[in-house]
Amino acid sequence: MKPSLEMHEIAPEHVGGDASMVKLADLGLFTALFRSLPGRAVLVDVGGIYRFANQEFFDFLGLTEAEVIGRHVGEILGEEIFAAYEPMMARLAAGESIRWEGWADYGRFGRRFVQEAITPFRPEPQGPVHGFFAVARDLTDLKAREQELVSRIAAQEAEEAYHAAVVGTALDGIVIMDDQGLVVDFNPAAEAIFGYTKTEALGRPVADLIIPEEFRTAHTEGMRAYLETGLSRVLGKRLELPAVLADGTRIPIELAITDVTRGGRRLFAAHMRDLSAAKRAEEEIKRQRNALHQKEKLAALGSLLAGVAHELNNPLSIVTGQTMMLREQVAKEGAHLPFAEKLLSRCDRIATAANRCARIVRSFLAMARQKEAERKATKLVDVVNEAVDLLSYNMRAAGVRVECELDSSLPPLMLDAGQIHQVLLNLLVNAQQALEETVTSERRIAIHLGLDASGDAVLLKVEDNGPGIPDQIRSRVFDPFFTTKPQGAGTGIGLAVSRGLIEAHGGTLELIDAPSGGACFQVHLPLLPADERAETETEGSVPAKTGRPTYQHVLIIDDEPEIAALLAEITEDLGHIPAVAHSAAEARGLVLAQASGFAAILCDIRMPDGDGPAFYDWLLVHRPELATRIGFITGDTLGPAAGRFLARSGCPLIEKPFSPADIRGFLADLCKPADAAAAPRAAK
Repeated sequence: MKPSLEMHEIAPEHVGGDASMVKLADLGLFTALFRSLPGRAVLVDVGGIYRFANQEFFDFLGLTEAEVIGRHVGEILGEEIFAAYEPMMARLAAGESIRWEGWADYGRFGRRFVQEAITPFRPEPQGPVHGFFAVARDLTDLKAREQELVSRIAAQEAEEAYHAAVVGTALDGIVIMDDQGLVVDFNPAAEAIFGYTKTEALGRPVADLIIPEEFRTAHTEGMRAYLETGLSRVLGKRLELPAVLADGTRIPIELAITDVTRGGRRLFAAHMRDLSAAKRAEEEIKRQRNALHQKEKLAALGSLLAGVAHELNNPLSIVTGQTMMLREQVAKEGAHLPFAEKLLSRCDRIATAANRCARIVRSFLAMARQKEAERKATKLVDVVNEAVDLLSYNMRAAGVRVECELDSSLPPLMLDAGQIHQVLLNLLVNAQQALEETVTSERRIAIHLGLDASGDAVLLKVEDNGPGIPDQIRSRVFDPFFTTKPQGAGTGIGLAVSRGLIEAHGGTLELIDAPSGGACFQVHLPLLPADERAETETEGSVPAKTGRPTYQHVLIIDDEPEIAALLAEITEDLGHIPAVAHSAAEARGLVLAQASGFAAILCDIRMPDGDGPAFYDWLLVHRPELATRIGFITGDTLGPAAGRFLARSGCPLIEKPFSPADIRGFLADLCKPADAAAAPRAAK
């Protein structure tokens, strides 16, 4: 595409709003002049931002105009190159024109011999300098030919100087060979690339040194054809080919072969650049792109888990609440019945199953929330048992036997149980998937928990008897988004996240040798026992309060009729008088109709017809005295909006599924006198 003023956007919005940059006598003439200039031509403003450039400059960079115009010189050419121009900036700003000629290092664009003229740009003859025109002629090829001529005339002395200055110090590998394909020179860069010394390489066929075996015949035939006909498909071109190192390793190289015959001896110079680093950079870009894709998938997963939690926690609350109420009723009124004991046992079984489902949902939410660590007194034995219990069905289905050796005498530690639980799940799932790939008759995972040899740390090991991890990738297993699993089977973030969570607790997570030959991951956590008082305060649900008042009106707002009915039944059981609303609009009507107000309000956060936060804001305006009496019930708190609302309002919260005891304690706290209720609310 031909450059133009429009394409290169010499406009006020691209020069900080300074319309003077476009005050040219003839924009068409300006464009034509830039197109016709020999060499690379650019217009840079005083801030070092490209405002205009001709096509030869874009071709030199290998970039499009959209990738250059509007960006800083240091960003395009490199900060070191921009720094070399900074001493000239003051002279140019004073109106001085600068011309120079010589070799310059253009970083990734190589070393070039340049003839450059830089002129200040003043839209007004006596006005300030707004930018700089720079026109550069790349004379590298011409200079190289001059040096070649000098080397021929100067004979041996000039030859040695040329060799020392150009070949000996070249960053690229240079191999000189004769018409028989034998090496006659091998520069230091070539030694560093291929692993041969110059002495080892001289006199040997170049094909035997660096050309892969499958390309050697083509190399020999191509050399013969060129010597006979003068035609070649290789000479003078830049090619990307594989090359072989002294140890047999293959690397990608960029190759350019030139006929450098002098006198009667045919010589060929092969300039080679190791592309391994460039290829790794390309792979890194691809990896980062895939990493971004994985993050997007994780964000979508978080939203999905929030919805799943909300949909599951409502029926789980009903199952849990009704079961516990049934159990209490049987224990209170039907203890004399012959089937009472069996009925109580069944209630316990239902409650156990419902609580297990609730733990699964909470585990999913904990992984999706990615919240800050909430450390409290935690028994690691319980965390391990919960993780094993959560995966027990999958392990049995995969034919995996889990063996646990747990020291139950370990003291509680100040940990984020959810994060440690997440680490264990990652390690166990990885071990299970590794075992599914092996054909061994016995699939086994061993979990060990106890003190380490020094007694100063807690040691947790997860070991399997699977195929293990190959030595060549052991150092990379903790790299983010590195995975050996097939597409769709893994994200490669589990171990990276797990190590970060353990290190945040002051511990370490490492891969060690497993006696069974499989994989063994070892977690060290500092032995810092928790304060027993802190443990007591953090365990369990909201404690039930004593001395609760009776016969008070309680408003219940929930769009799920079964949940609302359960809450009403629990409230009525406590001696309160419940009023039920299934939407925020209905609740507003009840509040306005109840002149004496309500002792407490239990409100769902998420409802289709006006949510909890909106109802709370309405209370602040119309019945502010009730805003201190409202508590929220939710199936998930994953959404950032809900989190911000709770932080802003300071309202108490209880999560589904809940038990009748949870609601009793919650109501007792809400129904306290106003002066007593204000203290904990202010402390949030």
